[in-house]
Amino acid sequence: MVGELVGVPVGVVVGAVAGLLAAPLLRAAAARYAVPHGEPWRAPGVPGGPGVLPVALVAAGVGAATGAAARGPQLLPLAWVGLFGVVLAFVDATVHRLPDVLTLPLALGTAVLLLLTEPQGAVLLRCLYAAAALGACYGVLALLAPMGFGDAKLAPTLGAVLGWYGWSTVLAGFWYGFVLAALWGGAQLLTRRMKGGDSLPFGPCMLLGALLAVLAA
Repeated sequence: MVGELVGVPVGVVVGAVAGLLAAPLLRAAAARYAVPHGEPWRAPGVPGGPGVLPVALVAAGVGAATGAAARGPQLLPLAWVGLFGVVLAFVDATVHRLPDVLTLPLALGTAVLLLLTEPQGAVLLRCLYAAAALGACYGVLALLAPMGFGDAKLAPTLGAVLGWYGWSTVLAGFWYGFVLAALWGGAQLLTRRMKGGDSLPFGPCMLLGALLAVLAA
């Protein structure tokens, strides 16, 4: 069939291949910024950071999901968030932080791409409101609950992208993140890889929850 390759949509195949091609750069970025607070960024060639294979697998999966979800102009913002999301997820999973050097360019680039690719003012306004709503929610959680301010800085970007699809997708992405965190935390406790008082990196759950919501939209 047109648009399919051996029964698989072409967008999925192209996205997976693109993710694999980008994986070395994404892994290098994750290794550079996966350092604890107060330490300098890791220089190129210095050992450390996530492994090559995990990054390649995740990048291919995110690329495939982006290729499956993207429709026309949606591709650029989704691909931009997906690429940054892979790096952020590995950094947060490794050192429990979402550094400004990643979250702020991600937010700026997403805003620019949405302005360039979405001609409808009503949709852009909804993206703005969704970004503000998620940013405010996570900001309050960062003040009152064991939630990091890096999560609060990532939230507006995810809200803007989810807002493109509608308020139901925004709510779904929000709740999926917490469901995934509960499942991940429960699995870590059951396997004794984490104790009750240990912190859980929430960024990967936010990112995966947003991706699942987009796929379900």
